[in-house]
Amino acid sequence: MGNREDLLAGARRCLEERGWGRTTVRDIAAASGGISHAAIGYHFGSRERLLMEAFFQSMEEWEREVAGAMGAADPAAPSERRLEAMWERIIESIHRRRPLWVANLEALVEAQRSPELRRQLAEGQAAVRHSFAAMVLGVDEELVSEQDARRVGAVHLALLGGVVAMCLTDPDHSPSGSDIVLGLRAMGGLATPGA
Repeated sequence: MGNREDLLAGARRCLEERGWGRTTVRDIAAASGGISHAAIGYHFGSRERLLMEAFFQSMEEWEREVAGAMGAADPAAPSERRLEAMWERIIESIHRRRPLWVANLEALVEAQRSPELRRQLAEGQAAVRHSFAAMVLGVDEELVSEQDARRVGAVHLALLGGVVAMCLTDPDHSPSGSDIVLGLRAMGGLATPGA
């Protein structure tokens, strides 16, 4: 690997081990194998930009992991089974990659002070809304309309935030994929006119 890749790998380790706010340039340089502090400025411009790139790289990796697992699911399975399997994989990943999700929550807080990070998070959320809609509907992402992304994808993205919070704070009582599907079904019954 070159200096740039080593810095990204070091920044990812620091995000997971130290968190967003507690990671210093010195920490990143050390975690990158002793690369000079100046290399951060040369390759990324600032510590913040390096942390942002490392963070988004980690999130893209996670999204590919979940989407790949969903791609292996039986497309002929009933939609509720696909949805339950999707959430089971997501929940398992939250528990397994806990430091990434802590960094995700820290990024949301950090974004309140960084318009650039807030813009990048919003762009990332737009992409995730489409990915979620595609996974839930069992279609290729290119076939997801803006309406589907807003109605289906955004709801599952909102659920993800809550599930992450529960898994991080009270993992023994966080919902399962089955719980989520049953809850959505119950909510659907409440939303039905005359129900």
